[in-house]
Parts: sequence; structure tokens; C-alpha cells
Amino acid sequence: MRRVGFFILTTILASSTFGCVKKSEFDAKVAELAQCQGTLGRCAQDFQNVQAQAKENEKKAVDTQALLDARTERANHDLAELQKNLDESTAFNASLRAELERMGANVDKLLQEKGALSTSLEAAKARLEELRRAQAAAERRAQQMKQLIERFRKMADAGQLQVDIRKGRMVLQLPNDVLFDSGRAAVKPGGKLTLQEVASILRTIPNRQFQVAGHTDNEPIRSSNYPSNWYLSASRAIKVVEILVEDGVAAHTLSACGYGEFDPLHPNDSEENKAKNRRIEIVIQPNVDELLAVDSQTGW
Repeated sequence: MRRVGFFILTTILASSTFGCVKKSEFDAKVAELAQCQGTLGRCAQDFQNVQAQAKENEKKAVDTQALLDARTERANHDLAELQKNLDESTAFNASLRAELERMGANVDKLLQEKGALSTSLEAAKARLEELRRAQAAAERRAQQMKQLIERFRKMADAGQLQVDIRKGRMVLQLPNDVLFDSGRAAVKPGGKLTLQEVASILRTIPNRQFQVAGHTDNEPIRSSNYPSNWYLSASRAIKVVEILVEDGVAAHTLSACGYGEFDPLHPNDSEENKAKNRRIEIVIQPNVDELLAVDSQTGW
């Protein structure tokens, strides 16, 4: 600034040295110089102000850029964290979805198993109730048989008959020597008395069928009246049925059959065993409804 003013002053003095200049012109030039110096000073000050403002703006720009860089770095970091969390959440959601699908399948399976178990439980309850009814029926039959055995005990103790339980049925065994003579079907007087006692008990048993079966040993029959032991055993069974009917047993509850020598209790290898095989059996049939109920429950 000073150098510029000095240059202008030198120029004016030089002009005044090499030529004659009027005082008025000189004063004008000096005034012009002063004006220029003032303008120049203002320009210099403006320049300095602009430089200072530029430096301040540059500093602000640097600070702003640093702040932006810091914020950008923070935003990138936050974005990376968010992306990481998003990836983890996505993986976790996929895992949960897979687990829910698996649990859903397990629930369906459990529901099916529950239904099957409920069905099995109901079937087991029904089966248990059936078995209880069957047991109750069996206990009633056992009690009835026990009572019948007691009623026939006197005759059994006297040797008139023998009581046997065979395949769930009560069987009264009457030896032939009590009822018949050898080779004959007519009942002896003593046998009739025995059958009267039997009839007095049979006719008091309700809802039962009685099968009278004749049995012989394996000795061939030597009688023109009976072609075989079948005929003899059947004829004896029929005679017993007739006497039981006469003594008050309902005819519709009785049946007769003959087995001949084909259903022995013992081998026919001795006289004693042959005597045991010659017999009349009165089978007290169980009530048909009770028998079917018990058989259906036990699988017999």
C-alpha cells in the first residue's frame, strides 16, 4: 500500500520537475492522490477483511467437513449395527418359524396319539366293564354250583352219586350198579329211589337244561334187545329221563343221549375201571345266555 502511494507521488513530482505545472493543477493532483490513497486504503482493508472471512469460512468448511465425516462414520457404524441386527433377527425368525413348524407337526402327532389313546382307553374301559360282568357272572355260577353241591352232598356221602365239575358244567355221575342190572335198561327199585331224590333237587333249579347221558364199558353186548352198547346206553338214558319226568322234572328241560363205550372216564383195562365207565351222567347245563356272555368275554 505504501509502495503504491510512493510510486504515485514520485510520478507527480517527476512531472513537476520536467515541466512547469500550475499550482492549481498540482493541488488537484495532490487531492486526486489523496483520494486514490483513501480508495486504495479502503480496498486494502476490504481485501484483508475478505481474506479473514475466507480463512474463517475455510475453517468453518473444514470443521463442517470433519463434523460431516464424523456423522457419516457414525451413521455407517449405526447402519452396520442395524444390518447385523437385521441379519440376526432374520436368522432368528427363520429358526423360530422352523421350530414352530416342527412344533406344529409335533402337536398334530400328539393330537393323533391323544385320539388313539382316548380310543384305546375307552376300549379298555369297555373291556374292563365286560370282564367285570363276566367275573360277576362266573362268581354267581360258582356260588350256584357250590349251593348245588351242598344239596347233593348227602347223596354223594351215601355213595349214590358223585358230583363232578367238567368244562364249567356240573355233572352228576350215577354208577350203573345203583340203577341197572347188567345188560338191562330197566331201572331197579333202589335206583328209582335214588332218581326220586335227584328229581326233588333238579325240579327246583330254574332256567336250566338237563342232559342225561348213558355210558358203557367196552364189553360187547350179548342181548338181542340191544344191537350194540350205543343202543343199551341210549335206552338207559331214556329210562332215566322218563322216571325224572314222572318225579316232577319238566320234560322240556330234559334230553337223552347214549355214548356207548366211546366216552370212558378211565381205560377199560381192569374190572374196577370198567365199573367206573358204566354210568349214567346227568349234566346240569348252564343258562345259555350266561354261558354265551361268559364265553364271549373270556374267548372260550
